[in-house]
Amino acid sequence: MERRTFKQGAFRMKFNILNAAMPVVAFAAFTTPAFASADDASADVGVVSEVASDEVAPSFSSGDFGSGYSVSPVTAQNVAAANTYSMAQDGAGGGSSARESSYTVALNQDSFFGFAPSFNGLIPINETMDFSFYGIFWTKPAFGLGQGNTGDDLWTEFGVGVNFNLADGKLKVKPQLGFTNGSLLSGGERVDGATTGARFLDGIVPSLTINYSDDKFEAEYYGGYYAALRQRNGNASLDFAHTWLNAGYKATSNVSFGPHYELLYNTRNTYAGGDTGKTYEWLGGYVQFVLPKGMFARFTGGSSIGDGDSGDFYKMSVGMSF
Repeated sequence: MERRTFKQGAFRMKFNILNAAMPVVAFAAFTTPAFASADDASADVGVVSEVASDEVAPSFSSGDFGSGYSVSPVTAQNVAAANTYSMAQDGAGGGSSARESSYTVALNQDSFFGFAPSFNGLIPINETMDFSFYGIFWTKPAFGLGQGNTGDDLWTEFGVGVNFNLADGKLKVKPQLGFTNGSLLSGGERVDGATTGARFLDGIVPSLTINYSDDKFEAEYYGGYYAALRQRNGNASLDFAHTWLNAGYKATSNVSFGPHYELLYNTRNTYAGGDTGKTYEWLGGYVQFVLPKGMFARFTGGSSIGDGDSGDFYKMSVGMSF
């Protein structure tokens, strides 16, 4: 196995890693990345990334991700629109009794997690609670795949949860539990002591998304923890914490803008020579456009802050809730 490294913005990451700590609600999840709500249609997805190798285990640092791969900036839902990456989903649904089932699809891309389409569904259970389900299609080849991969074992995330509609539908609190499939967190299968291939139930992703929206103000918080389920006691496991927070002013019913903060932190690394630390820390702003019938577009950009980061960041999410 070739030693893999993880880099913000350039897929060569030396994830021997950074320094900093991140506030995350380990209960909960980036792309990921965030999903737009049926009401305010906000979107950001977030998540995490790693690169595959042929011989040596990956080591993460805000520098190179390994010879052969570079990582361009995730929520990583939210993780991370998305941002994100990994892995984040906005609340959706309306007020109490008039609420209906909703479905949001979003195309997310940022400078770390790359391109990550996502979906989020809400099915009302009672006057204040919805059943939620979501998925993120992580398409970055470096997220646990070898250089010669054909794209048939890309990292895939799916999860369920509940969405609470509070304060007459203005406040939405959504805890979810997701599962990843692939090789980013688990390192894939083990063959003669080396890691290769992909795994079903690669990792688990508890997350919490909180959205608030009224006539003039909107805000979003996302916190998610990506924990390896496989090889957790071996030498090929990685855990990540991902969080973001933004708040904005609604200039009109169609346009809003405000500041955005985001952090991705590698909390566990069992690869030989690996280390833990900050992957990236971003601070910037966003502008969002919302049209009738649930269509939305959001662009977020700014600068990396703190030691070890390099380059600026940007992310874009477009989609529709119906």
